[in-house]
Amino acid sequence: MQIDILTLFPEMFEGMFDASIIKRAQKDKLVKIKIHNLRKWAIDERGTVDDKPYGGGVGMILRPEPVFAAVSDIKEKYKKQLKKKKAPSHTILLTPQGRLFNFRIAEKLSALPHLILICGHYESEDNRIFEGLADEKLSIGDYILTGGEIPAMVLTDSIVRLIKGVLSKEESKKGESFQFTKKGLLKYPQYTRPEEFEGMKVPEILLSGNHGEIKKWRKEQAVLRTKEYRPDLLE
Repeated sequence: MQIDILTLFPEMFEGMFDASIIKRAQKDKLVKIKIHNLRKWAIDERGTVDDKPYGGGVGMILRPEPVFAAVSDIKEKYKKQLKKKKAPSHTILLTPQGRLFNFRIAEKLSALPHLILICGHYESEDNRIFEGLADEKLSIGDYILTGGEIPAMVLTDSIVRLIKGVLSKEESKKGESFQFTKKGLLKYPQYTRPEEFEGMKVPEILLSGNHGEIKKWRKEQAVLRTKEYRPDLLE
């Protein structure tokens, strides 16, 4: 997989993908991550990529020309890289107006060969980017951030770890939070040594060696934990 990230602040990504699982995935050539400065496609020598909104309003709006040009160039380079006339690319706009990102979306995206992530910024982006360029619009939550850089990091981390071969043990992905139902459940409680710590004991069932009963207990606990902390997932 290749992930191209389009941003006004490439320095925010320095070191982000140079550690842990993502670093290893890149080293093993399971994923290629490229960061692009949107100002490379600015409309003038001053590096202009934004303008005032028609109709008035506070703030500046990301202009369509630089973003359309950048996505077009990235797609062309990807096709040349693969030496193909056609190569599927999926363009995602990170915006608070997008669909709420979740595990199921991450699973779907992890199976695609090429993602282009557009980090929105300023007050908003020209609606022609939203309607005419992005194949998908995603948000990581019902709150406002200064830009799409952190959401792009979240998506990349969540997606890359789901690529086949990235995790050393595929089994480690099983039973994670959000995997039991269509919308997902939180993960069941887990314990390690010691068996007792400050008066808190490991549940007897986990020490029983009865894997069938342990599995049943874990599913029950996943439902109980979801009901307490994320009841919206059970609605």
